[in-house]
Amino acid sequence: MRIILMGPPGAGKGTQAEILRERFGIPHISTGDMFRRAVKEGTALGLEAKRYMDAGQLVPDSVTIGIVKERLNEPDCRTGFLLDGFPRTVPQADALESTMRELGMQLDGVLNITVDREALIARLTGRRVCKNCGATYHIRYNPSKAGNRCDACGGELYQRGDDSLETVANRLDVYNQQTAPLVEYYRRKGLLLEIDGDRPVEEVTGRILEVLSKG
Repeated sequence: MRIILMGPPGAGKGTQAEILRERFGIPHISTGDMFRRAVKEGTALGLEAKRYMDAGQLVPDSVTIGIVKERLNEPDCRTGFLLDGFPRTVPQADALESTMRELGMQLDGVLNITVDREALIARLTGRRVCKNCGATYHIRYNPSKAGNRCDACGGELYQRGDDSLETVANRLDVYNQQTAPLVEYYRRKGLLLEIDGDRPVEEVTGRILEVLSKG
């Protein structure tokens, strides 16, 4: 099973990826993990990517797709994979299709987990973190019993800067601008599988398994 995972910040994509990874016994591959692994192993492409990252520049698509190709060609990907965070643009999607063709692979589906914008904002801005021990809470879904104090250690809870309303709204805008063309790209290819992520985790998982079984 070869699947691309798409979904905005806060959609629960990571949770579903872990469930699918365990159920199907296939690796969950994120862009960040691929870069870190390539850099750590000192591959030629990894060292080239590091040069761009150290300079604070975006890694070119040519380098990124090369690292993706290296990763997909590893033994644990022979029975399938969950690709997360790539592609982000239509040119990257075209490059991925060509690369998979070279490797004798083809996609089984693109899971697009969708959640209403207001619900996403509520999920992301409601997170609170303990200044002392780092425990994570949510004012709506997992509130501390001690109000603005950590249940575990009594430390003060705070909202991280990247969870502020302004930052969250900007992250969602950027995601939508990047992925809107990609959604249509995979819809035209008949690969897009729309999943309503604004439901309990178990229901979302059930729906994903249902659409995959029909693929």
